[in-house]
Amino acid sequence: MIVCQCGVVSDRSVDAALTEGARTVSAVCRSTGAGQDCGSCIFAVRALVCRHRDREAARLAVDGAAS
Repeated sequence: MIVCQCGVVSDRSVDAALTEGARTVSAVCRSTGAGQDCGSCIFAVRALVCRHRDREAARLAVDGAAS
């Protein structure tokens, strides 16, 4: 799915940036080029960042409980 129409940035690109270490909306935007023009995609990028954080927190909770 295209998240940023102006920069033609997909959700896969955002996920890749997060996997490679981006931890904030600003870092994702710098890495992918999203949000550089009109900025209307910022809410979608933020949702993807939050979803990634939630998945990471759940994974860490499961890993911690297994230890």
